[in-house]
Amino acid sequence: MASIRSRGARIVDLIIAALAFVAVLICLLPMLHVLARSLSSSEALIRGQVTFWPVGFNIQAYKFVLSDSKYTWSLVWTIILTVIYTLAAMTMTVLAAYPLTYEKLKGRRLINLMILFTMYFNAGMIPMYLLLKDLGLLNKPAVLVIPNVLSVFNMIIMRSFFYTIPTSLRESAEIDGASPVMILTRIYLPLSKPVLATLSLFYAVGRWNGYSDALMFMNDRRYHPIQLLLYNILKSITSIDVATLEGFRMPGLNETIQAATVMFATVPILLVYPWLQKYFIHGATLGAIKE
Repeated sequence: MASIRSRGARIVDLIIAALAFVAVLICLLPMLHVLARSLSSSEALIRGQVTFWPVGFNIQAYKFVLSDSKYTWSLVWTIILTVIYTLAAMTMTVLAAYPLTYEKLKGRRLINLMILFTMYFNAGMIPMYLLLKDLGLLNKPAVLVIPNVLSVFNMIIMRSFFYTIPTSLRESAEIDGASPVMILTRIYLPLSKPVLATLSLFYAVGRWNGYSDALMFMNDRRYHPIQLLLYNILKSITSIDVATLEGFRMPGLNETIQAATVMFATVPILLVYPWLQKYFIHGATLGAIKE
């Protein structure tokens, strides 16, 4: 009977492993296809010979991308923007979530209600544009940081994690004379590394992949993030005006340049995952196991 159960368990494990392998392939194959296109010749792409392996291997597309200051500055600016935005967003998230863990906070329910209200309802894009215009933020780098500096969803996750920290730790610190700020920096934050890493990754990926706010609120091309530059490259295929406005040096951008730019805009953020993997895995399972 035990052997039958163990055999059944092995079959289930094999099925799960096979499904996981298929899921990994579904995620990797598009990236491998784009990588192969970026390293293939234009003739091979035109003939449709490229699948998941380069045909007519060359790195001319990457040489072009790296030699153009427009691309390199856009990448550097996006890295700077992502770091600043992530730090600002995590600071706001912590400062919004931590006070709400105090049961004696006056008006806590009303504050929670007001915060949740903004999660489900908003005025829309036109009022947002008019507000940013009145505040003098249009065409300034701050417009890419301030409007979305706090995610209510992430704040709720942070607050929920803070609730799991025993109140006895806070009470003991208060008896010893610790201030709320000291309790936050010396107790709550050191115990919250998994959720801090997870939410930082969420914020960083969201900012790195975002371009709609820059498209609507930022006319100065010096502060266009890499994703907006990629968007304009794809638009330039069908629009001569966009290509002229962006100042692309190579007339008639071919598909090799497109693929190289996609890799150029995707790989840097992927390199962040291995550094945060152990925290991210733990943070993704928060609440799944009750201790």
